Amino acid sequence: MATNDRRPDTGAPYDENAQIHLGVFYPGIGAQTVWEDEGAPDQVATDTFVEVARTLERGLFDAFFLGDGQRVRENRGAILSTDIAGRPDAITQLSALAGVTERIGLVATQNTTYSLPVELARRLASLDVLSDGRAGWNIVTTDNAWTGANFRRGGWLEHERRYERATQVVELAKEYWAGKTVEKDTDLLKAVARPTVRSSAQGRPVLFQAGDSSGGRNLAAAHADVVFSANHAYDDAVAYARDLRARSASFGRAADAVKILPGVTVVLGDTPAEAEEKVQWLRSNAHNGVRAIAYLEHYWGKDLSSYDPEGPLPDIEPTEEELDPSRGTISIAARSGKLEQIAQWRALAADKGLSIRELVLEVSPASRFHSGTPGEVADRWADLVRNRVVDGFNINPYHLRDSIGDLVDKLVPALQERGVYRTEYTSTTLRGHLGLDDDTAAQEKAS
Repeated sequence: MATNDRRPDTGAPYDENAQIHLGVFYPGIGAQTVWEDEGAPDQVATDTFVEVARTLERGLFDAFFLGDGQRVRENRGAILSTDIAGRPDAITQLSALAGVTERIGLVATQNTTYSLPVELARRLASLDVLSDGRAGWNIVTTDNAWTGANFRRGGWLEHERRYERATQVVELAKEYWAGKTVEKDTDLLKAVARPTVRSSAQGRPVLFQAGDSSGGRNLAAAHADVVFSANHAYDDAVAYARDLRARSASFGRAADAVKILPGVTVVLGDTPAEAEEKVQWLRSNAHNGVRAIAYLEHYWGKDLSSYDPEGPLPDIEPTEEELDPSRGTISIAARSGKLEQIAQWRALAADKGLSIRELVLEVSPASRFHSGTPGEVADRWADLVRNRVVDGFNINPYHLRDSIGDLVDKLVPALQERGVYRTEYTSTTLRGHLGLDDDTAAQEKAS
């Protein structure tokens, strides 16, 4: 996300005293984390998460986020071997971390499509109480039937109705946390319940939301405290901030009521050349030969294990069936037109002389790398936050030990030197770390 010399129109005034908010998000799946590296710790061990959370707390981070998945991803009906599997439920894992940390926020990713709303609200409230007001909920939706098959009702929720149900679940949870008797009766949600968990020191869990569709932006503008933006290009980030703030105002909230934290991967080096070398290492390892073959198998619909990932694209024709969402990574828009896509890839590979792995590197969604020396990254971030393009960043660590250490021991001091990052915690709650309105939860309870 390069900066721009002109003052951007973000819907918020320039703030020389702005402070950066930082979180670390560990999804546990996909090519974002090089978990197979010999120097990486056990990705599902309790000791690993204790080490990471304590290191981030030493770095004065706002929060540690855990991703969640209701089903292990698959490739052609078999378990996708390149993904980590077996991590405990996020709320359960973070409840354990609450006992070995003191200040850092603990944010659980939880699904609104397939969760029982009252049970979910109660578990999140429990995490908030157990952590003395440090809990957050990363609100996500799901529209695929392969996840739904794990649940009693199963089936497919229409894509356009995901956020309709999500809004109803969030509204129910906020009423529950406000101490009200909940009564909902719609075609997507039916519930009657009374709260059984008291309020925490921050009133209720902090609400995080990620989603770039119109429905996702409206949910964030109406209810979220923090939003994860996928818009990392500078002009896109400016437009996103302006749009979200306008939507917030349209829902009767302050324009800047929602903190904007884009998701990024940070690669630091003592010199620019070292940082670039690390970027190339990361890209090569994140899209290794096994992952490259699995990526093409999903499109070809056939076993391609006999093909050399360093060799040319498969010379066999793919199946005629369109893509299915069995791996949970294919968007609605990408579930059709695969034959045309493969034809384009073949032309691209022929034109550039690309191997299978090189092609996958070329066509995979670009990682949102913020790379450079600690000083270079800190300068860019200070400019972005003061210009109100973003309020901070949600960082995806590419290596649980090495990249976390770089963030805390190298980037944090550089940000502190520029006066845009705290030198100590001044709050005991996640809401306080984020500088959110302390009266929000109380006002909701009184309404």
